[in-house]
Amino acid sequence: MRNSERFFLFLIPCLFFQLCASDPIFHESFDESFQGSWIVSEKDDYTGVWKHSKSEGHEDYGLLVSEKARKYAIVKELDEPVDPKDKTIVLQFETRLQNGLECGGAYLKYLRPQGAGWKPNDFDNESPYTIMFGPDKCGSTNKVHFILNHKNPNTGKFVEHHLKFPPSVPSDKLTHVYTAILKPDNELRILVDGEEKKKTNFLSADDFEPPLIPHKTIPDPDDKKPEDWDERAKIPDPEAVKPEDWDEDAPLEIEDEEAEKPEGWLDDEPEEIDDPEAKKPEDWDDEEDGEWEAPKIDNPKCESAPGCGEWKRPMKRNPAYKGKWHAPLIDNPNYKGIWKPRQIPNPEYFELDKPDFEPIAAIGIEIWTMQDGILFDNILIAGDEKTAESVRVTAWKSKFEVEKEKQKEEEAAASDGLSGVHKKVFDVLYRIADIPFLAAYKFKIVDVIEKGESQPNLTIGILVSVVIVFVTIIFRVLFGGKKRAPVQPVRVPPEEKKSSGAEGDNQGTSGDKEDENEKEDAAAPRPRRSRRET
Repeated sequence: MRNSERFFLFLIPCLFFQLCASDPIFHESFDESFQGSWIVSEKDDYTGVWKHSKSEGHEDYGLLVSEKARKYAIVKELDEPVDPKDKTIVLQFETRLQNGLECGGAYLKYLRPQGAGWKPNDFDNESPYTIMFGPDKCGSTNKVHFILNHKNPNTGKFVEHHLKFPPSVPSDKLTHVYTAILKPDNELRILVDGEEKKKTNFLSADDFEPPLIPHKTIPDPDDKKPEDWDERAKIPDPEAVKPEDWDEDAPLEIEDEEAEKPEGWLDDEPEEIDDPEAKKPEDWDDEEDGEWEAPKIDNPKCESAPGCGEWKRPMKRNPAYKGKWHAPLIDNPNYKGIWKPRQIPNPEYFELDKPDFEPIAAIGIEIWTMQDGILFDNILIAGDEKTAESVRVTAWKSKFEVEKEKQKEEEAAASDGLSGVHKKVFDVLYRIADIPFLAAYKFKIVDVIEKGESQPNLTIGILVSVVIVFVTIIFRVLFGGKKRAPVQPVRVPPEEKKSSGAEGDNQGTSGDKEDENEKEDAAAPRPRRSRRET
């Protein structure tokens, strides 16, 4: 298909949506600089710098979060407040996490009319809003927020109602468009890239926490549990008596009296000896470095013996062990169940047919983020779904397709590069398998290589693991895998040697003592598992 034909096919839906859609209530494309139109907060906490910047790989501009680990706040006052009551309202905007998002927000706040004397440059996290909507991600939090700030008519207080089980944030670095559709029949729909991810009802107690309509009754805060109220379903049998033969002091394990010392056990031979081949370094100074001690090695006499050193009988489970005696449990005759305070009418309860939305007077972005490169674009408030869909088709779709195609090319290039690495590594592994002194292991080695080679998604990590296995085999063939590398001699200052076992002069700091302990740990030979219980 030629480019002109592609353009024509793309133009048809664009013209269709343009004809069917009405004018948006508000649309910010950021084609021009935001300076003078959007007001940056002058509060001290908000030090992040906003920039008018192109989206990476496009000529399209947006509002950019330019610095890491900063708080940002910026606001745009609408020409006239938007009343969401009894009509369809669509909230939509694009955001691109060009450097990813590990911890931070990329959501919008739709502010209600502020108090007297409020100025846009006073905008902060305390500025009251009607709706908060958009991505938020940090630690275990990964969701597209939708929060309605709703006024309780009985108390006059505003309560934040959070959407339960919201959709998650896309994990890539592409431009995504987030849409919230508020319908006059109390329906709420959340779309990501034009695809419905959540459909709910504002008045459903299962969809918002806390629910918009409070519970009719609540636990009486003044009600208290009676002192004689027994919540124990089971109690120890008061008539039970510990059996006379029950020994609570019997140990869990005892020596195996039937065990016999293996023939050939070398009682007088230590498990480790001084390395006879080790020599005192020529530059060793006894006065500065302390008395030199040869490193330890495994006693060669123990290699052919069942064990060395003092033999001790192994332990076995004590058949007489019963542990601490407890009386058996019986049904509690005084059990009354789990106590709960009585219910009383909820003074905050009210009935509601539809949410009492506050007007939207401004749009603000007030976030804290550890990542830079967050780009906001095409912020829209519309009175119908067709208008929002038209903006998605004409302003977002083409950008997304270009970015998606580029991502596929990069993944393919990375995959090709990885395949080349795979081939080189497997060639080396096959050559290793042909080494003569590995002949006894060749069939097993080739089997492992073929299994790994048959998996196209094999990662470099797995390949490295396979290489380590081969190196281990080679090491065992060459060295037998028995003799441990000798511990290097350690210089022990005379002062430390003299003070070992003593409490010290208490002159050093706790940090000095910790350093000394670490040095002593490093000087000690690595413990060897005993074979006395063989």
